[in-house]
Amino acid sequence: MKTKVVAVINQKGGTGKTTTTINLGSALSKLGKKVLLVDLDPQSNLSYSLAIPNPEKTLAGVFLGDNSLQETWVEKDGLWVVPGSNDLVDVEISLVTEPEREKFLKTILAEAKGFDFILIDCPPSLSVLTLNALTAAHEVLVPLQMEVLTLQGLDQIMNTIQKVKKAFNSQLKVKGIVVVMFDVRRKLSQEVLEYLHENVKEKIFRNHIRMNVKLAEAPSFGQSILDYDASSNGARDYMALAEEYLES
Repeated sequence: MKTKVVAVINQKGGTGKTTTTINLGSALSKLGKKVLLVDLDPQSNLSYSLAIPNPEKTLAGVFLGDNSLQETWVEKDGLWVVPGSNDLVDVEISLVTEPEREKFLKTILAEAKGFDFILIDCPPSLSVLTLNALTAAHEVLVPLQMEVLTLQGLDQIMNTIQKVKKAFNSQLKVKGIVVVMFDVRRKLSQEVLEYLHENVKEKIFRNHIRMNVKLAEAPSFGQSILDYDASSNGARDYMALAEEYLES
């Protein structure tokens, strides 16, 4: 199987992007896939959530040529992780003046051999780093809360994807929208979901990620939800999502 590179994006913070990257990756790993997680966010929430808070080598060092990708990744509960750091802010600034600045990550990830999936946790902005992720990716996954303002953000994301597809990556496609933090008791959640189904042509995964206290607790213990509490609704939801992802 050829390595599938997936960019997990949403330009709004707090939308379940990092949670989805970690737990979808963990679920795919439990299903026998070899998965590399790439923390492209200068806030490094993915690295922190997996108890890799102060790594010796990070993705910023790979961008800057200080270390190779293989020297950077660490193994964590069956996953491989390329840690991020605040130094990615400096990387982003330096990339602005570089020719073909959108292709750096694609070149870096070409070093990663033997993985089934590479999941990229993107910054909560449509930045040069996110542009790198979209240029490197085969597919885009968009975690989306069922809130009115997220619909406006979704339009911006889709417009950006189309521009990147036209300019840099003709093979890029939207794998689908993942409904996260879904509260079945809220009328608004149902209304926004109905609106999406009626007005958005992209695939909306049928398995939703429900509101779940255990999902919020897991990062405090440096674990994915599947390692923290495999019997929780959060673990069941992400496992179901992973199975659907592989089928689609």
